[in-house]
Amino acid sequence: MHELTALLREYDRARTYTDELWKDLTPDEVTWRPHENSSAIGWHLGHQAHVAHFMIRNLTAAEPSPDPELDAVMDSANPEKFRGALPTVERLTAFRDAVAERVHARIGDIAAGKVGAPAQLTIVADHLLLALINHEYQHDQWISEVRADNLGHPLPPDPASDWIGRVDGYLVCNPYA
Repeated sequence: MHELTALLREYDRARTYTDELWKDLTPDEVTWRPHENSSAIGWHLGHQAHVAHFMIRNLTAAEPSPDPELDAVMDSANPEKFRGALPTVERLTAFRDAVAERVHARIGDIAAGKVGAPAQLTIVADHLLLALINHEYQHDQWISEVRADNLGHPLPPDPASDWIGRVDGYLVCNPYA
């Protein structure tokens, strides 16, 4: 098992990489879709945060969503053709930041033993963080494809970490390698 603070740094590294993929884009580029059966970069950004909140909420702490109206919009069960009505870039940014704060707060409490069953939740948190990091990178691949292939923007370099590599073209965090 890995130190949770080290995994939180990897989570932040993944989020920073995501920001490098989109923060220099215009709002129109963030919400643009190559075609009806695809998702805009903005949808992926909201979905990454939605999944992080959902997993923290359901696996470690029953807490409300920071933006309940976005939950249905950002759920991957929502077919791609219905993913067009996106919130503003400011709202997406606020949602992502609020979720990241809650991930840090909850994992911080677990790491500090401020929870019931701290040893059990440490094991859950270890695997949960790896899943969140790799989910972030999974969607970063798709964001990268729209950014580079459709919008013509260069890609930033891959994040630098001993735990980060590529598998099947996707960035992955694998501390077991």
